[in-house]
Amino acid sequence: MKGLRIRELVRKEFIQLFRDRKNRPLLIITPLVQLILFGYVVSTDVRDIRLAMVDQSRTVESRMLREAYDANKTFRVILAPEDPRDLEQALLDRRVDMAVIIPPDFSATLRSGQTAEVQILVDGSMSNMASVRISHTLTALKGLNDRFVRELYPQRLEYGRIDGLIRTWYNPNLDSQYFYVPGIVAFLIMLLILLFTSMAIIREREAGTMEQLIVTPLTSSEWILGKTIPYILIAQAQMLAVTLFAVWWFEIPMVGSAPLLFGATCLFLLSTLGIGLFISTISTTQQQAMMTTFFFMVPFFMLSGFVFPISNMPLPVQWFTHLNPLRHFLVIIRGIFLKGTGFEVLWPQFAALGLLGLAVFSAAVGRFRKHLD
Repeated sequence: MKGLRIRELVRKEFIQLFRDRKNRPLLIITPLVQLILFGYVVSTDVRDIRLAMVDQSRTVESRMLREAYDANKTFRVILAPEDPRDLEQALLDRRVDMAVIIPPDFSATLRSGQTAEVQILVDGSMSNMASVRISHTLTALKGLNDRFVRELYPQRLEYGRIDGLIRTWYNPNLDSQYFYVPGIVAFLIMLLILLFTSMAIIREREAGTMEQLIVTPLTSSEWILGKTIPYILIAQAQMLAVTLFAVWWFEIPMVGSAPLLFGATCLFLLSTLGIGLFISTISTTQQQAMMTTFFFMVPFFMLSGFVFPISNMPLPVQWFTHLNPLRHFLVIIRGIFLKGTGFEVLWPQFAALGLLGLAVFSAAVGRFRKHLD
Protein backbone atom coordinates (compact mmCIF):
# COMPACT_ATOMS: atom_id res chain seq x y z
CA MET A 1 0.00 0.00 0.00
CA LYS A 2 1.49 3.30 -1.12
CA GLY A 3 0.53 6.60 0.47
CA LEU A 4 1.18 8.53 -2.75
CA ARG A 5 -1.52 6.62 -4.63
CA ILE A 6 -4.03 7.15 -1.83
CA ARG A 7 -3.15 10.85 -1.58
CA GLU A 8 -3.70 11.41 -5.30
CA LEU A 9 -7.00 9.53 -5.25
CA VAL A 10 -8.13 11.60 -2.27
CA ARG A 11 -7.15 14.78 -4.12
CA LYS A 12 -9.02 13.61 -7.20
CA GLU A 13 -12.12 12.86 -5.07
CA PHE A 14 -12.09 16.34 -3.52
CA ILE A 15 -11.72 17.96 -6.95
CA GLN A 16 -14.58 15.88 -8.30
CA LEU A 17 -16.81 16.70 -5.33
CA PHE A 18 -16.31 20.47 -5.28
CA ARG A 19 -16.14 20.90 -9.05
CA ASP A 20 -19.87 20.27 -9.18
CA ARG A 21 -21.47 23.50 -7.95
CA LYS A 22 -24.55 21.61 -6.75
CA ASN A 23 -22.45 19.73 -4.19
CA ARG A 24 -21.03 22.83 -2.51
CA PRO A 25 -24.20 24.00 -0.72
CA LEU A 26 -25.05 20.39 0.17
CA LEU A 27 -21.72 19.93 1.88
CA ILE A 28 -21.38 23.33 3.55
CA ILE A 29 -24.70 25.17 3.91
CA THR A 30 -27.25 22.37 4.09
CA PRO A 31 -26.18 20.95 7.50
CA LEU A 32 -26.49 24.36 9.17
CA VAL A 33 -29.82 25.17 7.49
CA GLN A 34 -31.26 21.79 8.47
CA LEU A 35 -29.97 22.15 12.01
CA ILE A 36 -31.75 25.49 12.38
CA LEU A 37 -34.92 24.13 10.78
CA PHE A 38 -35.13 20.91 12.78
CA GLY A 39 -33.87 22.60 15.95
CA TYR A 40 -36.92 24.87 16.02
CA VAL A 41 -39.50 22.57 14.44
CA VAL A 42 -38.77 19.33 16.33
CA SER A 43 -40.05 20.20 19.79
CA THR A 44 -42.52 18.77 22.27
CA ASP A 45 -42.77 21.94 24.36
CA VAL A 46 -46.30 23.31 24.68
CA ARG A 47 -46.25 27.08 25.01
CA ASP A 48 -49.56 28.26 23.52
CA ILE A 49 -52.81 26.40 24.28
CA ARG A 50 -55.80 28.00 22.59
CA LEU A 51 -58.77 27.75 24.92
CA ALA A 52 -62.53 28.20 24.54
CA MET A 53 -64.61 28.74 27.67
CA VAL A 54 -68.38 28.59 28.14
CA ASP A 55 -69.42 30.24 31.42
CA GLN A 56 -72.94 29.16 32.32
CA SER A 57 -72.52 30.20 35.95
CA ARG A 58 -71.47 33.85 35.54
CA THR A 59 -70.45 34.19 39.18
CA VAL A 60 -67.39 35.39 41.06
CA GLU A 61 -66.09 31.83 41.24
CA SER A 62 -66.46 31.22 37.51
CA ARG A 63 -64.65 34.48 36.79
CA MET A 64 -61.86 33.33 39.10
CA LEU A 65 -61.57 30.17 37.01
CA ARG A 66 -61.33 32.26 33.86
CA GLU A 67 -58.67 34.46 35.48
CA ALA A 68 -56.70 31.39 36.55
CA TYR A 69 -56.35 30.41 32.90
CA ASP A 70 -55.67 33.98 31.76
CA ALA A 71 -52.90 34.35 34.35
CA ASN A 72 -51.19 31.20 33.09
CA LYS A 73 -48.92 32.13 30.17
CA THR A 74 -49.41 28.71 28.62
CA PHE A 75 -53.13 29.31 27.99
CA ARG A 76 -54.81 31.83 25.76
CA VAL A 77 -58.62 32.17 25.97
CA ILE A 78 -59.64 33.11 22.44
CA LEU A 79 -63.29 32.06 22.33
CA ALA A 80 -66.22 32.46 24.75
CA PRO A 81 -69.38 31.23 23.01
CA GLU A 82 -72.80 31.32 24.64
CA ASP A 83 -73.88 27.89 23.40
CA PRO A 84 -71.78 24.81 24.32
CA ARG A 85 -72.75 23.26 20.98
CA ASP A 86 -70.50 25.79 19.24
CA LEU A 87 -67.46 24.17 20.84
CA GLU A 88 -67.70 21.06 18.67
CA GLN A 89 -67.27 23.10 15.49
CA ALA A 90 -64.42 25.10 17.03
CA LEU A 91 -62.55 21.90 17.89
CA LEU A 92 -63.36 20.43 14.48
CA ASP A 93 -61.99 23.52 12.70
CA ARG A 94 -58.88 23.43 14.95
CA ARG A 95 -59.52 27.00 16.07
CA VAL A 96 -59.04 25.89 19.67
CA ASP A 97 -57.08 23.09 21.35
CA MET A 98 -59.22 22.77 24.48
CA ALA A 99 -62.63 23.85 25.75
CA VAL A 100 -63.91 24.37 29.30
CA ILE A 101 -67.62 24.30 30.16
CA ILE A 102 -68.58 25.78 33.56
CA PRO A 103 -72.03 24.48 34.66
CA PRO A 104 -74.73 26.81 36.07
CA ASP A 105 -74.47 25.36 39.61
CA PHE A 106 -70.69 25.77 39.76
CA SER A 107 -70.62 28.46 42.46
CA ALA A 108 -73.42 26.98 44.60
CA THR A 109 -71.74 23.56 44.62
CA LEU A 110 -68.42 25.06 45.68
CA ARG A 111 -69.93 27.16 48.45
CA SER A 112 -71.75 24.13 49.85
CA GLY A 113 -68.39 22.38 50.32
CA GLN A 114 -69.00 19.82 47.60
CA THR A 115 -66.93 19.01 44.53
CA ALA A 116 -67.86 21.14 41.53
CA GLU A 117 -67.26 19.58 38.15
CA VAL A 118 -66.27 21.42 35.00
CA GLN A 119 -66.20 19.70 31.65
CA ILE A 120 -62.94 19.87 29.74
CA LEU A 121 -62.91 18.93 26.06
CA VAL A 122 -59.54 18.22 24.48
CA ASP A 123 -58.55 17.74 20.83
CA GLY A 124 -57.07 14.24 20.99
CA SER A 125 -56.10 13.92 17.31
CA MET A 126 -52.48 14.35 18.47
CA SER A 127 -52.40 12.20 21.58
CA ASN A 128 -48.97 13.26 22.84
CA MET A 129 -49.85 16.95 22.65
CA ALA A 130 -53.26 16.28 24.25
CA SER A 131 -51.69 14.59 27.27
CA VAL A 132 -49.38 17.57 27.83
CA ARG A 133 -52.30 20.01 27.55
CA ILE A 134 -54.34 17.98 30.05
CA SER A 135 -51.41 18.06 32.47
CA HIS A 136 -51.19 21.86 32.17
CA THR A 137 -54.92 22.37 32.76
CA LEU A 138 -54.92 20.08 35.80
CA THR A 139 -52.05 22.11 37.24
CA ALA A 140 -54.06 25.31 36.74
CA LEU A 141 -57.10 23.76 38.43
CA LYS A 142 -55.01 22.59 41.37
CA GLY A 143 -53.76 26.12 41.99
CA LEU A 144 -57.32 27.44 41.91
CA ASN A 145 -58.49 24.69 44.29
CA ASP A 146 -55.86 25.71 46.82
CA ARG A 147 -57.07 29.30 46.57
CA PHE A 148 -60.72 28.28 47.15
CA VAL A 149 -59.73 26.18 50.18
CA ARG A 150 -57.93 29.13 51.76
CA GLU A 151 -60.99 31.37 51.23
CA LEU A 152 -63.57 28.85 52.47
CA TYR A 153 -61.48 27.69 55.43
CA PRO A 154 -59.38 30.67 56.57
CA GLN A 155 -58.29 28.97 59.80
CA ARG A 156 -54.81 27.45 59.70
CA LEU A 157 -54.80 23.67 59.44
CA GLU A 158 -51.81 21.91 60.99
CA TYR A 159 -51.11 18.44 59.62
CA GLY A 160 -48.20 16.36 58.44
CA ARG A 161 -47.50 16.28 54.74
CA ILE A 162 -45.01 14.99 52.20
CA ASP A 163 -43.30 17.56 50.05
CA GLY A 164 -41.16 16.47 47.12
CA LEU A 165 -38.18 18.73 46.39
CA ILE A 166 -37.64 18.21 42.67
CA ARG A 167 -34.37 19.07 41.00
CA THR A 168 -33.93 18.19 37.32
CA TRP A 169 -30.36 17.36 36.37
CA TYR A 170 -28.77 17.95 32.97
CA ASN A 171 -31.83 19.88 31.69
CA PRO A 172 -33.16 22.11 34.49
CA ASN A 173 -35.91 23.75 32.43
CA LEU A 174 -36.92 20.51 30.67
CA ASP A 175 -36.31 22.19 27.31
CA SER A 176 -36.94 19.68 24.52
CA GLN A 177 -34.23 21.30 22.37
CA TYR A 178 -31.64 19.93 24.81
CA PHE A 179 -32.86 16.46 23.90
CA TYR A 180 -33.45 16.86 20.17
CA VAL A 181 -30.64 19.10 18.90
CA PRO A 182 -27.77 16.68 19.75
CA GLY A 183 -29.77 13.94 18.05
CA ILE A 184 -30.29 16.15 15.00
CA VAL A 185 -26.52 16.67 14.79
CA ALA A 186 -25.97 12.88 14.62
CA PHE A 187 -28.81 12.36 12.15
CA LEU A 188 -27.61 15.06 9.75
CA ILE A 189 -24.06 13.69 9.68
CA MET A 190 -25.36 10.21 8.92
CA LEU A 191 -27.80 11.39 6.24
CA LEU A 192 -25.35 13.52 4.25
CA ILE A 193 -22.41 11.13 4.40
CA LEU A 194 -24.60 8.14 3.56
CA LEU A 195 -26.00 9.96 0.52
CA PHE A 196 -22.61 10.96 -0.88
CA THR A 197 -20.86 7.67 -0.12
CA SER A 198 -23.65 5.57 -1.62
CA MET A 199 -23.07 7.29 -4.95
CA ALA A 200 -19.25 7.16 -4.87
CA ILE A 201 -18.82 4.08 -7.08
CA ILE A 202 -21.94 4.78 -9.15
CA ARG A 203 -20.58 8.20 -10.10
CA GLU A 204 -17.39 6.62 -11.44
CA ARG A 205 -19.36 4.06 -13.43
CA GLU A 206 -21.73 6.62 -14.95
CA ALA A 207 -18.88 9.02 -15.76
CA GLY A 208 -17.01 6.24 -17.58
CA THR A 209 -13.94 6.43 -15.34
CA MET A 210 -14.48 3.15 -13.49
CA GLU A 211 -12.56 1.11 -16.07
CA GLN A 212 -9.67 3.58 -15.93
CA LEU A 213 -9.42 3.18 -12.16
CA ILE A 214 -9.54 -0.60 -12.40
CA VAL A 215 -6.53 -0.77 -14.75
CA THR A 216 -4.44 1.52 -12.51
CA PRO A 217 -1.92 0.02 -10.03
CA LEU A 218 -4.33 0.88 -7.20
CA THR A 219 -5.12 -2.07 -4.96
CA SER A 220 -8.61 -2.63 -3.61
CA SER A 221 -7.60 -1.37 -0.15
CA GLU A 222 -6.01 1.77 -1.61
CA TRP A 223 -9.08 2.39 -3.72
CA ILE A 224 -11.43 2.05 -0.73
CA LEU A 225 -9.25 4.30 1.45
CA GLY A 226 -8.97 6.91 -1.27
CA LYS A 227 -12.74 6.94 -1.64
CA THR A 228 -13.57 7.09 2.08
CA ILE A 229 -10.91 9.45 3.49
CA PRO A 230 -12.44 12.56 1.82
CA TYR A 231 -15.83 11.81 3.37
CA ILE A 232 -14.27 11.20 6.79
CA LEU A 233 -12.62 14.63 6.63
CA ILE A 234 -15.80 16.26 5.34
CA ALA A 235 -17.90 14.58 8.06
CA GLN A 236 -15.53 15.71 10.81
CA ALA A 237 -15.61 19.26 9.46
CA GLN A 238 -19.42 19.14 9.36
CA MET A 239 -19.49 17.71 12.87
CA LEU A 240 -17.32 20.56 14.13
CA ALA A 241 -19.48 23.17 12.36
CA VAL A 242 -22.86 21.89 13.53
CA THR A 243 -21.57 21.27 17.07
CA LEU A 244 -20.30 24.84 17.35
CA PHE A 245 -23.56 26.10 15.89
CA ALA A 246 -25.63 24.01 18.32
CA VAL A 247 -23.67 25.39 21.27
CA TRP A 248 -23.63 28.97 20.03
CA TRP A 249 -27.08 29.33 18.41
CA PHE A 250 -29.27 26.99 20.48
CA GLU A 251 -27.14 27.34 23.64
CA ILE A 252 -26.98 23.58 24.13
CA PRO A 253 -24.43 22.86 26.87
CA MET A 254 -21.34 20.94 25.84
CA VAL A 255 -20.04 19.72 29.18
CA GLY A 256 -18.18 16.61 28.04
CA SER A 257 -14.97 15.87 26.17
CA ALA A 258 -14.76 17.15 22.59
CA PRO A 259 -11.95 14.69 21.65
CA LEU A 260 -14.11 11.83 22.93
CA LEU A 261 -17.00 13.09 20.80
CA PHE A 262 -14.89 13.22 17.65
CA GLY A 263 -13.43 9.80 18.41
CA ALA A 264 -16.97 8.43 18.62
CA THR A 265 -17.74 10.18 15.34
CA CYS A 266 -14.91 8.28 13.66
CA LEU A 267 -16.36 4.95 14.84
CA PHE A 268 -19.83 6.05 13.76
CA LEU A 269 -18.49 7.00 10.33
CA LEU A 270 -16.97 3.54 9.96
CA SER A 271 -20.49 2.08 9.99
CA THR A 272 -21.98 4.88 7.92
CA LEU A 273 -19.31 4.76 5.23
CA GLY A 274 -19.50 0.96 5.13
CA ILE A 275 -23.26 1.07 4.57
CA GLY A 276 -22.84 3.76 1.91
CA LEU A 277 -20.19 1.77 0.06
CA PHE A 278 -22.30 -1.37 0.28
CA ILE A 279 -25.27 0.50 -1.26
CA SER A 280 -22.96 1.83 -3.95
CA THR A 281 -21.84 -1.69 -4.90
CA ILE A 282 -25.38 -3.09 -5.21
CA SER A 283 -26.82 -0.12 -7.14
CA THR A 284 -26.51 0.54 -10.85
CA THR A 285 -27.64 4.19 -11.03
CA GLN A 286 -27.46 7.21 -8.74
CA GLN A 287 -31.25 7.32 -8.51
CA GLN A 288 -31.31 3.71 -7.34
CA ALA A 289 -28.57 4.42 -4.81
CA MET A 290 -30.51 7.40 -3.46
CA MET A 291 -33.72 5.41 -3.09
CA THR A 292 -31.85 2.57 -1.35
CA THR A 293 -30.27 5.09 1.00
CA PHE A 294 -33.64 6.44 2.08
CA PHE A 295 -34.84 2.85 2.49
CA PHE A 296 -32.09 2.41 5.10
CA MET A 297 -32.56 5.85 6.67
CA VAL A 298 -36.20 5.39 7.69
CA PRO A 299 -35.56 2.31 9.91
CA PHE A 300 -32.39 3.92 11.27
CA PHE A 301 -34.40 6.98 12.30
CA MET A 302 -37.41 5.11 13.70
CA LEU A 303 -35.34 2.58 15.68
CA SER A 304 -32.72 4.95 17.05
CA GLY A 305 -34.55 6.43 20.03
CA PHE A 306 -34.34 9.86 18.41
CA VAL A 307 -38.06 10.51 18.95
CA PHE A 308 -39.67 7.28 20.12
CA PRO A 309 -38.34 5.66 23.33
CA ILE A 310 -36.82 2.26 22.64
CA SER A 311 -38.18 0.99 25.97
CA ASN A 312 -41.74 1.40 24.59
CA MET A 313 -41.04 -0.88 21.62
CA PRO A 314 -41.74 -4.65 21.59
CA LEU A 315 -38.90 -6.70 23.04
CA PRO A 316 -37.81 -8.30 19.71
CA VAL A 317 -37.63 -4.83 18.16
CA GLN A 318 -35.54 -3.60 21.11
CA TRP A 319 -33.04 -6.37 20.41
CA PHE A 320 -33.01 -5.46 16.73
CA THR A 321 -32.17 -1.82 17.51
CA HIS A 322 -28.73 -2.92 18.72
CA LEU A 323 -27.82 -3.36 15.02
CA ASN A 324 -28.53 0.33 14.44
CA PRO A 325 -25.33 2.43 14.72
CA LEU A 326 -27.40 5.62 15.12
CA ARG A 327 -28.88 4.26 18.35
CA HIS A 328 -25.47 3.86 19.97
CA PHE A 329 -24.17 7.18 18.66
CA LEU A 330 -27.19 9.03 20.05
CA VAL A 331 -26.45 7.65 23.52
CA ILE A 332 -22.85 8.85 23.19
CA ILE A 333 -23.57 12.31 21.80
CA ARG A 334 -26.34 13.08 24.31
CA GLY A 335 -24.24 11.76 27.18
CA ILE A 336 -21.24 13.89 26.18
CA PHE A 337 -23.30 17.01 25.43
CA LEU A 338 -25.62 17.08 28.44
CA LYS A 339 -24.07 14.89 31.14
CA GLY A 340 -20.34 15.07 30.49
CA THR A 341 -20.25 11.27 30.47
CA GLY A 342 -16.83 9.70 29.99
CA PHE A 343 -15.52 6.61 28.26
CA GLU A 344 -15.79 4.56 31.45
CA VAL A 345 -19.58 4.76 31.11
CA LEU A 346 -19.94 4.87 27.32
CA TRP A 347 -17.55 2.04 26.45
CA PRO A 348 -20.40 -0.42 25.57
CA GLN A 349 -21.63 2.01 22.90
CA PHE A 350 -18.08 2.53 21.62
CA ALA A 351 -17.59 -1.23 21.43
CA ALA A 352 -20.90 -1.70 19.61
CA LEU A 353 -20.01 1.01 17.07
CA GLY A 354 -16.60 -0.56 16.52
CA LEU A 355 -18.00 -4.06 15.96
CA LEU A 356 -20.80 -2.85 13.67
CA GLY A 357 -18.37 -0.67 11.72
CA LEU A 358 -15.89 -3.49 11.16
CA ALA A 359 -18.63 -5.91 10.11
CA VAL A 360 -20.34 -3.52 7.70
CA PHE A 361 -17.12 -2.14 6.25
CA SER A 362 -15.70 -5.64 5.71
CA ALA A 363 -18.90 -6.65 3.91
CA ALA A 364 -18.68 -3.57 1.68
CA VAL A 365 -15.02 -4.23 0.83
CA GLY A 366 -15.78 -7.88 0.07
CA ARG A 367 -18.63 -6.90 -2.21
CA PHE A 368 -16.44 -4.36 -3.97
CA ARG A 369 -13.74 -6.94 -4.65
CA LYS A 370 -16.27 -9.17 -6.35
CA HIS A 371 -17.17 -6.32 -8.67
CA LEU A 372 -13.52 -5.84 -9.61
CA ASP A 373 -13.13 -9.46 -10.68
